[in-house]
Parts: sequence; C-alpha cells; structure tokens
Amino acid sequence: MSPENVSPPPLPVVWRPRRGRIVAYGFAGLIMVGAVLLAILLPPPFTLADKIAMVILGGVIAGVLHLLGRCRVEADEQGITVVNPLRVHRYEWPEVLGVTLTESEPWAKIDFTDGATIGAMGMQGSEKERTVRQVRELTALIHERGEAEETR
Repeated sequence: MSPENVSPPPLPVVWRPRRGRIVAYGFAGLIMVGAVLLAILLPPPFTLADKIAMVILGGVIAGVLHLLGRCRVEADEQGITVVNPLRVHRYEWPEVLGVTLTESEPWAKIDFTDGATIGAMGMQGSEKERTVRQVRELTALIHERGEAEETR
C-alpha cells in the first residue's frame, strides 16, 4: 500500500497501540491483584497500615502503567489531539505540517508550524505495518485538512 493510495479515514478517528495497551493494562491488573492478595495473606507482625501501604503501592504502579496505556492520537473536524503519558497536546489542522515514522524510532513524530516536533506515543513503531498504515492515514488527513489556505 503506497502513501498515494491511502484515503483519509472518516472523522473522528483514534489511533492507539494495541500491544502496548495490552501489556500496560495487563500488568496493571496483575500488580493490583498481587498487591491485594499479598495484603490479605501477609502474616503478623505486619499491621493493617502495612497492608494498606502495599495496596497503595500497587495502585501507584498501576497508575503509572495507565499513563503508558492511555497514549493515543485523536483526529476530529477541528484538528488533532496527541495524548502522551504526562501531557495532552491539541493542535488545529492548519498548525500540523506532517508526520514521520523512522524505522529506528520507537514512535511517530508530528511536526507543527511553530517549529515543535512531538513524539506521538500512540503510534508505536513496534507495531510495524499497523503503525505505517496509521501514519499514512494521518498524512492523508493532514494533506486534506491541514494545509493552510493561500490568501492573495
């Protein structure tokens, strides 16, 4: 499938990694179940405070994994939203220049008119063909909606 043959997907659209989400939320669930079981099964001299702390620690670790699992790129009529672990970036279509996916990079990068380049962790290079398709779809949307109109 060449980039020229990719038509823009209908909006709104959300691109997110499949394997990354499975791993992040799978481990988060496993850690929470393990923390609760450990808290229940901890023998004396561990106190209730120790058991509560164990569950809270599991919750903190699961929370960090949730931050990794929530990564995505959303496109709608107005523009795109890049959701990374700690920051959410919102750009209107005319602000978006392009998207690139280099083989050696862990995720796609999106370039903007203000000179910024943001890693889009929602398009992970580890998912090879799936991510290539996602990048081509976003590129088609950028060409369709993102190019600023010329004024004369």
